[in-house]
Amino acid sequence: MKIETLTARHVMSRALVAIRADESPLMAWELMRRSGVHHLPVVEGRHVVGVLTREDVAVTWSGGPQEQSDRQVGSLLGREPRPRVGPDTPLARVAAVMVDSGCDAVPVVSRSGLVGLVTARDVLSAVAGRIDPRKEEPGEIVTGMFHLEPVLPGQG
Repeated sequence: MKIETLTARHVMSRALVAIRADESPLMAWELMRRSGVHHLPVVEGRHVVGVLTREDVAVTWSGGPQEQSDRQVGSLLGREPRPRVGPDTPLARVAAVMVDSGCDAVPVVSRSGLVGLVTARDVLSAVAGRIDPRKEEPGEIVTGMFHLEPVLPGQG
């Protein structure tokens, strides 16, 4: 497949690790660490309200675990709406959105909500010819979204 014909659908990650806006930065950090990701879509159901990065958590970190447990990741998101793209957005347009907004990951949304995430690494991999475009028939995009639920001592 030629780079000119690639869309967000071809390069996006579909297996997403997400977090709710009311979760703590401590939970976000642990979720990123355990899953090996640098970006967490912040969601309310399947509706994406933003994308949290490791840098967002690190630059706002103050105090210890207790202080981080008392805050919510929703407060770490900027007030400006984050850009988002559709599954059929051409890859060149996805890259332009990322450059224009100064972000290194954009959520991919459809009428049903969040369906994927395109990162700068995904774009670079596609340009370098190191990505196997996900071949997909037209229709429903199947996305897996994972949430981490804490288990407190004595509840398990």
